Amino acid sequence: MADQPKPISPLKNLLAGGFGGVCLVFVGHPLDTVKVRLQTQPPSLAGQPPMYSGTFDCFRKTLIREIQASSGETKYAGPLDCAKKLYQASGIRGIYKGTLLTLMRDVPASGMYFMTYEWLKNIFTPEGKRVSELSAPRILVAGGFAGIFNWAVAIPPDVLKSRFQTAPPGKYPNGFRDVLRELIRDEGITSLYKGFNAVMIRAFPANAACFLGFEVAMKFLNWATPNL
Repeated sequence: MADQPKPISPLKNLLAGGFGGVCLVFVGHPLDTVKVRLQTQPPSLAGQPPMYSGTFDCFRKTLIREIQASSGETKYAGPLDCAKKLYQASGIRGIYKGTLLTLMRDVPASGMYFMTYEWLKNIFTPEGKRVSELSAPRILVAGGFAGIFNWAVAIPPDVLKSRFQTAPPGKYPNGFRDVLRELIRDEGITSLYKGFNAVMIRAFPANAACFLGFEVAMKFLNWATPNL
């Protein structure tokens, strides 16, 4: 008699998904910082070089700047201090600044993300085998390419979000439309893909780690707590 599929456990998925998120951040966070720095750098003046010549130049300068800043005064003592000061300055709207742009990024990109991952898992599963039996290398490849497809969709709204969230209050009264108009006017359509190299260098390993972490955690939970 064929094995019956196990019922889905929301708690196991929650725990395994959280572990996958930890894996993604651990692998991908340094390049995420570089991505935001590249996206928010001001346009260079005529005859002047840009602030960052590329991904690796940004990484080097960011590292040097953070080492120098470690001995000086910082604007925020941590995430809670940052949230408190944002709330004091702008209220609840300050904390949720850029929400619409985040939705414009994450709704289509997340759809592409999971669609690609499930599609590739089915392609990589040998005939007669179950998707749950997929090997770790194939999970890594499926997760990595899912990340690349996710960010191929997400980069333009992510650039707009980064610009909008780091702008001084009142600079963009009409929201993302003002950001989009200014970017295209001053820097051209290619400015919507600022940080592309950093994003793509990060996308494959970070998201491969995310999905591998999720699948490994699910297998461990199914072994350790089969009745959960």
